[in-house]
Amino acid sequence: MNVENAQKGMRDAYLNGWPGVTVSGVVWLSAAAACLQLGTVAGIFTLFFGGMAIFPLSLVVCKALGRSGAHHKDNPLGPLALETTVLLFGGLVIAFGVSQLNPHLFFPVMLITIGCRYLMFQTLYGLKQYWLLGALLALSGAALVFLPTEPVRAALTGGIIEVVLGIWFLRASWLQSEADPASDVS
Repeated sequence: MNVENAQKGMRDAYLNGWPGVTVSGVVWLSAAAACLQLGTVAGIFTLFFGGMAIFPLSLVVCKALGRSGAHHKDNPLGPLALETTVLLFGGLVIAFGVSQLNPHLFFPVMLITIGCRYLMFQTLYGLKQYWLLGALLALSGAALVFLPTEPVRAALTGGIIEVVLGIWFLRASWLQSEADPASDVS
């Protein structure tokens, strides 16, 4: 299996990844709401526990739309999906540690971590739009490390970026499938 076929297999199984991006955005927005209503610690735990639900919920969306939500076991890019999750856990540990010193830094550090993870999704899916998503999240997080802002605003930033780009990815998938019905990536 060559790289292009492996990427196509990932795109087909996971609908170009847009369900995961959009669900993640909703989790970020939920964390922002928890920060606003209950405080920063509640927002942090909302992002943490909600983050655990992103993949299962995105699989539900994939399956509801007629996709397997699982790549072929022989797809050589399958391990990359898992390996990027290890990066996510490392960033989470760093974010928790930093938040003990300054709770306002948890969400910016997570934005940087998740942004860096999305940069690798370009290789996973073969879609350059993941470079844009990754860069927007990572650069936003970096800016928020140095700009004093409330945690709710940092969480809201992540949510807005992911929901807007998730919808854009969905739209791009539909347009691609209409232009090339043989691609079947919607």
